[in-house]
Amino acid sequence: MSVSNDVLKPGQGNEQDIVPIQRIDYVEFYVGNARQAAQYYRSIFGFEIVAFKGLETGSRNTTSYVLRQNKITFVVTGALHSASPVAEHVKLHGDGVKDIAFLVDDVNKVYEGVTARGAKGLQPPTDLQDQYGTVRKAVIGVYGDTTHTFIQRSDYIGPFLPGFQAFESTAAPTSPVGLASLDHMVANVGWNEMEPWVEFYRKVMGFTQLASFDDKDISTDYTALMSKVMQNGNGRVKLPINEPAPGVRKSQVEEYLDFYGGPGIQHIALTTGNILKTVEELHQRGVDFIRVPDTYYENLEERIGDIKESLDEIRRLGLLVDRDDEGYLVQIFTRPQADRPTFFFEIIQRHHARSFGKGNFKALFEAIEADQALRGTL
Repeated sequence: MSVSNDVLKPGQGNEQDIVPIQRIDYVEFYVGNARQAAQYYRSIFGFEIVAFKGLETGSRNTTSYVLRQNKITFVVTGALHSASPVAEHVKLHGDGVKDIAFLVDDVNKVYEGVTARGAKGLQPPTDLQDQYGTVRKAVIGVYGDTTHTFIQRSDYIGPFLPGFQAFESTAAPTSPVGLASLDHMVANVGWNEMEPWVEFYRKVMGFTQLASFDDKDISTDYTALMSKVMQNGNGRVKLPINEPAPGVRKSQVEEYLDFYGGPGIQHIALTTGNILKTVEELHQRGVDFIRVPDTYYENLEERIGDIKESLDEIRRLGLLVDRDDEGYLVQIFTRPQADRPTFFFEIIQRHHARSFGKGNFKALFEAIEADQALRGTL
């Protein structure tokens, strides 16, 4: 991992330009069938459906389900008409992340600041109201068709947002799998587009650069990519940005861009406090994970030192381990979550490590290339 001289720690830099984001409020997916997607995340990943918006609540254009597990909130939204922007988005991209919503104290101030510094405003500050109070929101555009929403909800006590009602179901509760929080969200952008978006998050959003990986760090015999990790002022929001790098064959970023139809979120990393238990449960529920070659586990203990987890269990479950100066992490990656080879999840447990598994890159990307070869897209 290379860190440039101008990389700053959270809280450093020009304070007046730092957007005071508290955390990610929710992540919204546009999907082909919101009801089925909600039940998938409920039954497979252990989320609870907590709120709903649709025809029954007066929404004539879209249906949305709100899912929650500990500090993670997802919204899956589907179209009710073929002319809907949601339907157009799904037609172009397939199921994928549309919006990353940030919780802020003052939407007006944030929106005025980021648009003055060059952000593309899509919705100025607007009040949404119902019997539970008022939520103020604004929206800007970022890479591709992805958006960022700024949410101010200090005057609201409802189940999610105005227009939603609490979800009631007669189904037996689905047990959670131990997913705790959002660790980071990775975007794929096109050739030579990484640096402009890094500068956007630096200059417009007030983010700082946490890490940088070039094609020497992230490459195999066939493909390569480059990546920079941006984070907000309090360090709670981490947004790596990937772009392709020249290689002999088509990289995973190029495959994503081809099938997604442009830039977007490639994967979301979710934390757990017990990755052995979480991944075991996900395996039993049918989640399909990328498996690195068994040679990865030869001399693993010599490479990473003592860890709390059983090395036999690490190998059996196909987990990856990496260490940095502050600790170690354990991670694993699912295969794509829809028919198109685009969006997937990472499950990660950090034991004080702040890095992103650089030592696993080669083995992981060789495994991804093996999947690409099976799909005929390498």
